[in-house]
Amino acid sequence: MADRRQAYLYALGAVLIWSTMAAAFKLSLRHLDPLQLLFFSVLVALVFLGTLLGYQGKIGQVFRCRRRDYAMSLLLGLLNPFLYYLVLLKAYELLPAQQAQPINYTWAITLTLLSIPLLKQKIRCGEFAAMLVSYCGVVVIATEGELLHLQIVSPLGVGLALASTLAWSFYWIFNTLDQRDPLVALFMNFAAAFPFIGAALYLFSDMIWPSPAGFAGAAYIGLMEMGASFVLWLLALKKTDNAARLGSLIFLSPFLSLVLIALLVGERILPSTGVGLVLIVAGLVLQKKVART
Repeated sequence: MADRRQAYLYALGAVLIWSTMAAAFKLSLRHLDPLQLLFFSVLVALVFLGTLLGYQGKIGQVFRCRRRDYAMSLLLGLLNPFLYYLVLLKAYELLPAQQAQPINYTWAITLTLLSIPLLKQKIRCGEFAAMLVSYCGVVVIATEGELLHLQIVSPLGVGLALASTLAWSFYWIFNTLDQRDPLVALFMNFAAAFPFIGAALYLFSDMIWPSPAGFAGAAYIGLMEMGASFVLWLLALKKTDNAARLGSLIFLSPFLSLVLIALLVGERILPSTGVGLVLIVAGLVLQKKVART
């Protein structure tokens, strides 16, 4: 019973952190561009993860991996954090947070679709119907409810938000092939990506020391989103005997996120955002139920 209670506490901690991220992204982008924010966030995440590995006595594993493990870290690191967060942060720069966050939440559908050709998984008709419900929600959000005109407010922003789900899904699929300790692998992935992030920053942006507010935002994202939430979720999975039940807590995140977007960012939440988000989550829940039967 104690382990189950701890599992829920760890999982809720991770969900609460994820719920703050849309607001954190949007507020931080007022002070830094996407590349600058990514650079300093990953730097903080590396310090956090490296310190944690040292505390656990696992830092030596980083230097005792096989050549294929280093190659895997290069591939995974280019997908996440480099490509995934760069595309996602650019989407947040172009879109209101209330639009970018729910659209990015459809990564689970993208993952299912990619699993058909890459993992040879079979998908039922009911699952496709559920996906259609979720993507209808994306259309409602992207058009701000103007369905008859189908005029997307920011086509590039919506495209980038959807593209981020591709990057994350590829990362997830390739990550299933990785047999290393998850924390060691995550640190190595971030370390492999960091030079490329630095090079991109040098070539396409400006290397500046951020303002206190900008660095605080980057530090929060690096520490909480890229570090602490991952550790909390791992701890939750170790403590639980029902991972599926824990997974259902994730559906709280986008709704809590909208509240924080309104309170912290100051966006007026449109009715179309609420309707679209309900459709997205309903489709995800339906897909999950159909897949189990």
